[in-house]
Amino acid sequence: MDEIIKREAVYLWYYFDVQFRQIFFYWLWGMLLGSTVSVFLKERIHGAFRVLGEKRPGALGIFAASALGIASPLCMYGTIPIAASFSKSGVRDDWLAAFMMSSALLNPQLILYSAALGATALAVRVASCFLCGAAAALLIHCFCHEKSFFSFKGFEDPGSRDTDPNLPARYLKNVWRNTVATGPYFLAGVALSALFQRYVPADLVTKTFGGNEAFGVLTAATAGVPLYACGGGTIPLLQACLADGMSLGSASAFMIAGPATKITNLGALKIAMGAKRFILYLVFVMIFALATGLSVNFFI
Repeated sequence: MDEIIKREAVYLWYYFDVQFRQIFFYWLWGMLLGSTVSVFLKERIHGAFRVLGEKRPGALGIFAASALGIASPLCMYGTIPIAASFSKSGVRDDWLAAFMMSSALLNPQLILYSAALGATALAVRVASCFLCGAAAALLIHCFCHEKSFFSFKGFEDPGSRDTDPNLPARYLKNVWRNTVATGPYFLAGVALSALFQRYVPADLVTKTFGGNEAFGVLTAATAGVPLYACGGGTIPLLQACLADGMSLGSASAFMIAGPATKITNLGALKIAMGAKRFILYLVFVMIFALATGLSVNFFI
């Protein structure tokens, strides 16, 4: 029995070490990029969004708002207080929806980290997140054009934690907070990937997420709801799944449904939307994730 345990430990360490070496620098550079954007560019990005609201370019502003949401380093829980302040300054709800939706799905740090999945997967992720934000905004523009969709009562203007007057110190503190926030998820993701590669047969992954494309995409989108905790933690697992036969469409569905339904995001959205519109949000996310996955499998 001891020999079996030792042998399995050696195998698991091998898979862990290989996965760690493959992905560590993507995580490191992504974290450094995220801190750079947060410390040096965040205010400019949010200022650009406020300027967009003042210029009022009509429905075309939706696409600019979605792009600015991706550029923002904040997660959904941090984005909603910002959106509340935007709303007070007169920014329209459809633009806020585009900004909030794409910000929840992607940020500069996760873009660089997702490069570990390959250029095609990265391009699909960026494009689908951008389009998801735009689609959410267009629906609000068409069906709630004269009504208020969000309620930001109770949300205070967010305070910045990057306040150290010494700029290098401010950056290093942000990097440390980033490390503490994402590091455990990164290591847990690598460990889970090692377990996955050791004990889950590749043909099972192919049958579940690749063989039957429609079923695989639906399964991946559904699995994204309970499994997604942090973008950094899911990249190693997705990398292993793709290597074992998961279709790119299934991975795309997971990358939409997962972050959009992360528990902290849902808690904040429930407050800002109310129960009925919150349910509509969940339906929209699952439909968009499924449609994205099927489209990716059909065209790529």
